[in-house]
Amino acid sequence: MSIWHSMTWLNPPPHHEIDGTALRVRTGDHTDFWQTTYYGFQHDNGHFLHVEREGEFTLKTKFTGRYETLYDQAGLMIRHDAGNWMKCGIEFTDGACHFSTVVTVEGRSDWSAFALPSLEGPLAARATRIGDALFIQYSLDDGKSWKMARLAYFPDRFKRLSVGVTTCSPQRKGFEVEFHRVSLSDPLSRDIH
Repeated sequence: MSIWHSMTWLNPPPHHEIDGTALRVRTGDHTDFWQTTYYGFQHDNGHFLHVEREGEFTLKTKFTGRYETLYDQAGLMIRHDAGNWMKCGIEFTDGACHFSTVVTVEGRSDWSAFALPSLEGPLAARATRIGDALFIQYSLDDGKSWKMARLAYFPDRFKRLSVGVTTCSPQRKGFEVEFHRVSLSDPLSRDIH
């Protein structure tokens, strides 16, 4: 049995299927995770498939999506509650795929994003929690080499977390994404460089 079968949905999507190690998802209408900053709205209806985890860990996934509409997004999420979480992965903005990270602490979200080179095929993302930090990385070559996207503060008072994969489509419904695999382990490395 794959890890997907041991995971639980927050906001289940209208369609998903598990095929071996892969999870295919089609999003619901106007789904997102965001809290207050700049836009003033609070959205907590994105799709999130997760397991519970304490302590330090590395969470990894590899995925592809049919990015067509502004803010189509997929990747990883680490969550304490609606006001404290991180999501990272691909987000479609300005007509291109960007590696995007949103960190939300005490009900306020921030957003960082940078354009990826022309993306053909899957992207791998991983997030490592060590102490009060989340180390976010991505790989364009199936994990042969990892590049740093962000080192973010995330309070270590949050002991028990929900961790897994997420997808949203804030401007539409029907965004399709395939998570080829997901894994959760003790921290793979403390090295930044």
